[in-house]
Amino acid sequence: MIPRIDMQKLVKRDPQTMVDLRRGAEDIGFLILYNTAIDAARIDEVIAAYADFFHRDEAFKQAVNMARTGANRGWGAGGAEQVDPMANPDYKEVYDCGFELPAGDVLTAKNLSVYAPNLWPADMPEFRATIEGYYHQALEVCRTLLRAIAAAIGEDDGYFDDKFSRPMALLRGNFYPARPDWAGEKDFGIAAHTDYGCVTLLATDGVPGLEVKTADGTWRAVETRPGSFIINFGEMLQMWTRGRVTATVHRVRGSGAERISVPMFFNPNYDTNVAPLGSGEEVLAGRHLKKRFDETYLHLKNP
Repeated sequence: MIPRIDMQKLVKRDPQTMVDLRRGAEDIGFLILYNTAIDAARIDEVIAAYADFFHRDEAFKQAVNMARTGANRGWGAGGAEQVDPMANPDYKEVYDCGFELPAGDVLTAKNLSVYAPNLWPADMPEFRATIEGYYHQALEVCRTLLRAIAAAIGEDDGYFDDKFSRPMALLRGNFYPARPDWAGEKDFGIAAHTDYGCVTLLATDGVPGLEVKTADGTWRAVETRPGSFIINFGEMLQMWTRGRVTATVHRVRGSGAERISVPMFFNPNYDTNVAPLGSGEEVLAGRHLKKRFDETYLHLKNP
């Protein structure tokens, strides 16, 4: 069973809560997190903002189509990503925004696509304000959670702190339309995959859809209501911690209902070495992430 974690008990390092956190991180790769600083009303507001955007006509969304750029900021149309090369491109739509470097930052001159400028739709100032505000709230929840994860796996609470000062944190709105009539066995809202980075904080509108692959190879639905979050871990953190944190395969097949989910992919600074601790190797987080993006987004795979 996926552990349910009370954020306030986690902050206080409640012993049983820490045991549950460690079990979720090491053995399962998923948690349910509740009682955070972000309540259900706030999630409803964010979901509504994304719904407003996704239900606009295509001509409106084309103005912020990420396919016209060399990065992953703005709108991605249905079929714009292919997370599993053995499946067809995912039929969902997405809207991505990320961390913007402060003026004069030394990384700005390197023109790194993982810190690209955000694209915002015209005539939707409320959308931008809502999403930017939520972005910063989600960052703080992720930072607090990561400190607890560090403690749970035997590191100092602050082990990760300086490595996330300029995080390659990507906030996404996923829009899964009702599963199309033409969809076959190779068609998914998002096909089976593990996340690429460290920690994913996922809010949903409550519509079922997410499925997790269990140790025996079966698929299990994971659901939660607005106000609680689904947490999972990525391949970067699994590598970095020498497998003390597990990245678990998951997917969204889709159903007869539309669904919106909002993942925050919380990833470290570009120049962080995420090679296995103590290995003496070097794997830059930014290079790892860019490689995985280039393998997934069709406009980056085939520029």
